Order: sequence, then C-alpha cells, then structure tokens
Amino acid sequence: MSSQATRRSKLIAGLFGGTILAIGGSLAIATIIELTFEDLHLRGTQVNEIPHWNIQTSQNCMLCHGEFDEDKDPYATWHGSLMGQAGRDPLFYAQMTLANQDTVNAGYFCMRCHVPMTFVTGHAYQPDGTTLDDRDKDGVNCHFCHSMVDPVYRPGVSPPGDESLLAGLQSGAPQHYGNSMFVLDPLGVRRSARGTTDAPHAVIQSPFHSTGSMCGTCHEVGNPAVSRQVDGSYRYNTLDQAPPTEDPDQLFPLERTYTEWKLSSFANGGVSMGGRFGGLNADVVSTCQDCHMPKVESQLCFFGPTHNDARAHDFAGASAQVLDIIAVYTANDPDVNQDYLARGRAKAVAMLQRAADLELTQSGPLMNVRVINQSGHKIPTGHIEGRLIFINVKFFDAGNNLIAEHGHYNPITADLDAASTRVYEMRVGLTPFAASITGLPAGETGHMALADMISFDNRIPPRGFNNAAFEASGAPAVGHPYADGQHWDDAPFPIPQGAASARVSINYQQTPKWYIEHLHHDNHTNNWGQILYDAWVSTGKGAPIEMAVATIDLAPPCIADFNGSGGTPDDADVFAFFEAWNSGEITADVNGSGGTPDDADVFYFFERWNAGC
Repeated sequence: MSSQATRRSKLIAGLFGGTILAIGGSLAIATIIELTFEDLHLRGTQVNEIPHWNIQTSQNCMLCHGEFDEDKDPYATWHGSLMGQAGRDPLFYAQMTLANQDTVNAGYFCMRCHVPMTFVTGHAYQPDGTTLDDRDKDGVNCHFCHSMVDPVYRPGVSPPGDESLLAGLQSGAPQHYGNSMFVLDPLGVRRSARGTTDAPHAVIQSPFHSTGSMCGTCHEVGNPAVSRQVDGSYRYNTLDQAPPTEDPDQLFPLERTYTEWKLSSFANGGVSMGGRFGGLNADVVSTCQDCHMPKVESQLCFFGPTHNDARAHDFAGASAQVLDIIAVYTANDPDVNQDYLARGRAKAVAMLQRAADLELTQSGPLMNVRVINQSGHKIPTGHIEGRLIFINVKFFDAGNNLIAEHGHYNPITADLDAASTRVYEMRVGLTPFAASITGLPAGETGHMALADMISFDNRIPPRGFNNAAFEASGAPAVGHPYADGQHWDDAPFPIPQGAASARVSINYQQTPKWYIEHLHHDNHTNNWGQILYDAWVSTGKGAPIEMAVATIDLAPPCIADFNGSGGTPDDADVFAFFEAWNSGEITADVNGSGGTPDDADVFYFFERWNAGC
C-alpha cells in the first residue's frame, strides 16, 4: 500500500471508526460512520418516557378481540400480517445488521418502526437488538397502535386532552408525519376511530386512526443523517448533532409510500375502483385503510355486536415472501400461529394480484406491454432495497411451441435474465462526496444507510402523478421519465419471426437472489445473514409471485417496418432501428437472441429490409 493510501485509510479510520479486517488472507476496510443517538434524535415519545406496563401485549388483547373468527377477527388477521410478526423477521434483522456495520447506532433508528416497543421497554438503546425480549418481539402490536396520538393538534377534531398531552412531551411534538415520530398516550388509554362504550377499558374516539397520516408515521422514512441541500443534492449531516430538519421530504428517501399516496388521486378525492379494493360494498377508495384494512361484516370483540363496516386488520401488502421466511423461522415458536400466517400470506398474494393490470397490443414488428398501476402508490413501493417487479414475455409459434422468451427466471438457480426485459425498481448510490468520506466506490451501492443519491427509479407512479410535486417531496422518477398524470408504463418487445401468440406476466420479488446473498455474505457481525439465507433457500429462494397475466394472438410481423408505419420499409425504419440499437433497447433485438442487441441484429434487420419485410 502506498504511503498516500495508508494516510487515507488512517484518516477514514480515525474520523469514522473504520476498522481493518483480515478477510480471506487480504485486508479489507470496514468503513463505519459513528453516528450517535443525537444524530438520530427525533421528536415524539422518547425511550422510557412512559412506563412499559401501560402498553399491554397482544396476548392481553386477544382475550376479547380474538379467537372467534380466524379470517376476520382483529387479533387473527393482525397476527398473520407482517405488522404482527415484525419483531420476528429475519430479513429485518439481517438488514439492520448491515446498517449497523455501516453506521454505528443505526439500529436505534430502524427499530423505531419495526420493533417500536423498544422505545417503551428501553431496549432501543442497544441498537444491535441483542437485548430484545418477548414484549419487543410482539411486533407493531395492538395496544401500541391504539395508543397513538395525532402529533398535530387540530382544534375541534383532536380529543380535547391531546393539546396538553402534546405540550408535555419531553422533546416537543413532531411537526411532520414519518420516521416513526410517534406520540403515545402516556397512560396507554386506548384509541380507535369508532370509539365505544361497551369495552371494559377506557376508549377515546380518535379521528387520527381513520387517516393515512397515521400510517405515514412509519411508512414515510428518510435517513435523518443525510439531508437535502438547496440545490437538491444530499449531504451527510455534521456528526453528533440533531438533524437540521425532521421533515422526511428533506431527508434522503428510504421509503416514500405515504408521500406517493398523499400526492395521488386517491388521497385527493378518492378513486372509484369498482370493488377492486375496500372490501364490503366498496366503490370509491381513498385512505390507506380503505385498501389495507378493508370493510368486513364482523364483530370486533367476541361479546360485541356485528358491524357491516368493521375494519379487517389484514394489513395485506406485498409481504408474502417475507411471511414464508418468518413461518420457517418461527416453526417451533408457541407464540406464533402458523395457520394465521398462511392466511396472511394468501391475503398478501391477493393484494399483489389486484395491484396492477396488463394490456397487450401489436404495432408492426413490436408487441407493446402496458403495465397499469391500480394501487395508491408506486409499484413496487416501500423499503427500497430488493423489491422489484419484472415483465416475463413468452412467444409461441402456431404449434404452441416456445420460440423466444424475455425475462426468463430459473427456479433452480433463482437467476433472472434481467437484461432481456424491463425491471421496475429503485436503486441508490454514493456521490463522489460520499465516496471520499466512506472510502467506498462512487456509483450504485448496496450500502443503503450510506447512500446520498438516487441513481435510478422507474417504479410506476399512481394516478394523479405530478413530476414537480413528487420531485419536491423526494420521490422523483429517475432515469425513466413519466408524464404528469401517467400511472402506467409501456414496454415494447420485438416479435420474433414465426410467432403466433404471446403470454405476458408481471412478477413481484421481495427477496431476489442478489439481495439475499448480499445480506448473507456481507454480514461479518452475527448469524442473521445465515438464518435468513437458510430460510430463503428452504422456502423456494424467493420465487416470483405472478401479479397479472395476459395473452395475445399475433399477426405475422414485418420485422423491417421498425417504426410500425405500415407499407414497404424505408429509410425512416433504418433510422428508427439504429436509434434503438445504439441505445441498447430490447426492441433492437430483432433476431430474438436475447441480451443486448449486437451486430447479428444489424445483419438480420438489413436482410429483412432488403427482402421488403
């Protein structure tokens, strides 16, 4: 190592706690930014601010709210969801381990959402999670959510006592929704949208519990150590100081589901979805709860009346693959009901299959795949790492024999041929500034906790999308433009010679191979990576979940009519072909060989062009 490189390594180690590890006989620098609790300090209820006995476990709630209808009762549906199992999730603990390796104390921030009881028990101060107890592992539990107070007091709307409650917080009341800046009723008085006089405990009617803002408490996440600058870029904050802002819009985006919804047509008047979402007798849906807590006809407790507008506590999202992993990990845990988990998984799959539609059309030598987002946020949404949707296209000849495929997935190796298709995802990276501090290479990165730039985001926006509004809120489309109002994407594919029909599907993955291997191989702290990897392998290696399928009969294509104008191919088709070929677009793969278009495609195109079709 040169003297200059040695000095640079010492500088990084000295300033940011970097350590040098011997791995496989070579030296590797483990760069760690030493965040303090002050760097991650946010307003709201603080650790140990309320007595832990004021928030009961879910077992206490189950006595009245469970075991009377396993498909509808609040306890069973919650227990089978990722909300109910958040404290037992190997994927989360593997993710948190890597975050702690990159930034000391990151787990303190991560657990705010995923294991929020740690702020009640005090165990958030052990950011690696080694002191978690059964109360912590109870997930995002019933009493915790039903003790939450709207941090923004609204005269005439908020319960009257909330004004003084908020004024009495040690750190002051949050001014924004997000980053798990929750406020808990210090006495644990339960709150619900309905309110009731029949319960054996006090209940306060809470309008907050009917709003998307409550969900935004956790489903809007910005890195409090990385702030947006005036020019729109992001920079690391000064160490050992509270964040300069608590507005998630001004922090590096790790999840923007709440913003995506808030800026959509769903949040601004609602959308008639014809019963696709919302449950019993639903038409117009607007709030998060309309889709993720659909109306059902049910009792809410075993001795109460039946309501035709009860809210199922399904919280179904896209978590089927994670619930598979949790089921394996908790197979011998007496506190986990595996039947409830299986029901929760089925509801997650059903939600995925309602989230999007496909439309197929032919234009000359191309088949266009239109993917339509029917949800109230981007698809995919949520935690930015690992989650993706890809298009699979299969072309068949007149004898129904497969002759070409885009987006092939190998279930044995768990490999996806991503180069031959379109993948919807968000990727993050390190700017040269961040690279100079961390010692890591600039560009795309798997170190999410250190990221300071969005390198790519082609996820499909919801109805009501507006570029300026999404950009201002830290949720822009990057590297793949969408027009204002566009909630679909068009992906053209070349039709191979001899194709008579096509089958197209869109497929969701939350635990793709490259991501799980990253969490496994890069963990040099504990065994969560191994636990996750073993469970992933035993549950089918995160095999894609089919969200939607469509088929189309195809007319014989005129390969050389590249621009689809009709008639005899001309110079305009040549220019259109080379524009696509130079850009490496899938449509220029006219010979159907797969992968990046090459010289063979050029020769084949001119062969067809000279032949007149």
